[in-house]
Amino acid sequence: MRNDKKRTIKIQGVKDKPNYKWAFQTLILSISLSIMFGLLSQTLLSKLGVAMAIVGICVFIFLSVVFDMFGIAVASADEEKFLQWRKEGVFGASAGLHLCENSEKVCCLCADVVGDICSTLCGAGGACVVVALTQHLQNPNIVLFISTLVSAIIAGLTIFFKAIMKEYAITNSNKLILFIGKVLEKRLLKKRKKSAK
Repeated sequence: MRNDKKRTIKIQGVKDKPNYKWAFQTLILSISLSIMFGLLSQTLLSKLGVAMAIVGICVFIFLSVVFDMFGIAVASADEEKFLQWRKEGVFGASAGLHLCENSEKVCCLCADVVGDICSTLCGAGGACVVVALTQHLQNPNIVLFISTLVSAIIAGLTIFFKAIMKEYAITNSNKLILFIGKVLEKRLLKKRKKSAK
């Protein structure tokens, strides 16, 4: 009931005008990062063998799943719980609360921006695998079949692991965001110590 009430209050308190500035910034960031990582992956992965390309694809799928999990978690986290934890002096609660207060931006950055970049990198890695497997084949139907199969496997694995992680992220949203909050506050403390020296 608390979550429902909190969500209702948030919806009623939303501004009439959508935040087009943030959406535009996300557009520019997504295009820039996609171009940069796309070119990097095509030049780097093309020089590596099939084994390294497959390792790269697995890494990109892992990153996509992890960031999607954090995006879902921040959207599902209980802001009131973090307010309570901050009053109790729980380490990481302040940073976690800040993430919850900006959940739409954090969710967009994690689930959409990073997810799209990882998809681009997976596509580049898949293309390298297809080229390596089909470079000596003459039958275009076999080449098409292998290309479709590689793309289907990459998409299937990504969707499978994201489906598992989504349920985990929703049921453990507060713990996940508190963990991220602790990591952020530890880094902030380290920076403060360095600047103090």
